[in-house]
Amino acid sequence: MSKKENIQEEEIKNEQETAQVEENQEVEAEVVKEEPTAEELIQAEKDKFLRLFAEFENYKKRTTRERIELFKTAGQEVMTSLLPVIDDFERALSHIEDDKEAEELRKGVLLIYNKFYNTLEQKGLSKIETNAGDVFDAEIHEAITQIPAPTDDMKGKVIDCVEKGYKLGDKIIRYPKVVIGQ
Repeated sequence: MSKKENIQEEEIKNEQETAQVEENQEVEAEVVKEEPTAEELIQAEKDKFLRLFAEFENYKKRTTRERIELFKTAGQEVMTSLLPVIDDFERALSHIEDDKEAEELRKGVLLIYNKFYNTLEQKGLSKIETNAGDVFDAEIHEAITQIPAPTDDMKGKVIDCVEKGYKLGDKIIRYPKVVIGQ
């Protein structure tokens, strides 16, 4: 081999070694950059802490809201079972009203009914007012049947309320059963 070839081979080797050294330095630089600083670690831990704290606050609010809702509707099962008694009282009062001889009986039944209903109202029960001519709303009413509307303006409206609806607080515990015009 000539000197020239030897020099060229050495230059090629030097270039390869230089390229390998540069690559190694880049890899080392990348490795150094991947390690987070103490400030970055502190910031990441602060972020985790804040997220966990916010999540815990949301949990506390949600459970408090659920507990309040539970207290409001705790008597729902009892109230629902007493609704047929209210219906029976109302039916009895409407039948006694027709009989003029039973005026004292009507006064007694009315007194008991008012006392009973007022007690339930104090516990959060309220009627859902439904009248003939109201617009039918599937969110509030339960349609039990449809009949031909007596007039065109009664189409899609409540014709008759068969059974009253009741709410306990803001929650509907029995939907009013209505007949709507077709």
